[in-house]
Amino acid sequence: MMPTSDYDPACLPDLLPLYYRRLFPFSQYYRWLSYGGVSKNYFQNREFSFTLKDDIYVRYQSFTTQNELEKEMQKMVPYKIDIGAVYSHRPSQHNAVKSGTFQALEKELVFDIDMTDYDDVRRCCSAADICSKCWTLMTIAIRILDRALREDFGFHHLLWVYSGRRGVHCWVCDDAARKLSVAARSAVAEYLSLIKGGEETVRKVVLSDPIHPFINHSLSVVERYFCQYAIVEQDILGSKESVDKVLALLPEDILSFPVVLSQYHIKKGGQYFDKEIMLQYCYPRLDVNVSKGVNHLLKSPFSIHPKTGRISVPIDLKELNTFDPFEVPTISLICEELERPRADEAEDDDVKDKENEQEAGERHYKRTSLAKYVKVFDRFLEAMARSRKGEMLQKSDLQKDF
Repeated sequence: MMPTSDYDPACLPDLLPLYYRRLFPFSQYYRWLSYGGVSKNYFQNREFSFTLKDDIYVRYQSFTTQNELEKEMQKMVPYKIDIGAVYSHRPSQHNAVKSGTFQALEKELVFDIDMTDYDDVRRCCSAADICSKCWTLMTIAIRILDRALREDFGFHHLLWVYSGRRGVHCWVCDDAARKLSVAARSAVAEYLSLIKGGEETVRKVVLSDPIHPFINHSLSVVERYFCQYAIVEQDILGSKESVDKVLALLPEDILSFPVVLSQYHIKKGGQYFDKEIMLQYCYPRLDVNVSKGVNHLLKSPFSIHPKTGRISVPIDLKELNTFDPFEVPTISLICEELERPRADEAEDDDVKDKENEQEAGERHYKRTSLAKYVKVFDRFLEAMARSRKGEMLQKSDLQKDF
């Protein structure tokens, strides 16, 4: 486990102004949240909330333009940025709006998976700690949910983001997803939830016959990782205590069965105990309340995690198996990279001044380890723009036909 030794939380007040002045990808960020400017006031009516130094929390921030967003963020220097809903009115003026008329109208469908929710089934770490062994749980969660949201629900524009510490967030950005009601969001979240019951519930997964196709798809993902992850790395059969935990998931009368985690299905009365165990240990644990509300706030991509200093970066699903949360750059690293002289840098002051003028409009993140993550974000935005263009062409073709 790589320490974040290059990051000292006490330096955050010095690093953040530089980050918001020269590194934060404002133009992509604005491009994302304005969604092609299709709906009037979509960006202007979006709520942002900022956590400032000393845990001062300000809600209902909103901005008219990219320029205003930049200026305000550079002025307020938020330690954490959360994104909320698109409202019926400008959130910054919510107090001036007639009572009852200020409504949350739209927001991305979001999912939040936090490693602490797996504490009863991981042996390597607990609480806020993570390591490469338990990170596999996040890989499994992304694989299962991404497939289901695309194939079972037909969504296309999914932005997966590392939270900066111990979890992942998913932003489903399709038009249809942003317009979902609370009831519809709850239905999607429930469909995707298999782990039921709190700490007092021992058996959290109960399957019935026939197994739903969605569960079979999820199992095929879990089965790919299970032996290496659970048996080898988590060593769930490695001590009496951990074996007892597994056995507690089996009914009394089959405990005499010689092979528990075998390739044979232990099926009794329409139950699949081996599959239930695998799911209980590996299936994604969703915080459904985050997904259900339209007005629920979620930490923004490219926000900094104040404890680790890591940037909340988009995850490239093409390289998911090799994604390493400990390789995600910290704010101290990218600020340091920014200050390093470039090999190709001209020493001539006049040339330098010209460069600075040109670069004022161009963010400097390209000179840092943040660049590859902004590229992932760029590709996501490009795909969204292409499909918007396709939809508009379709609409204009249909109008021609009439």
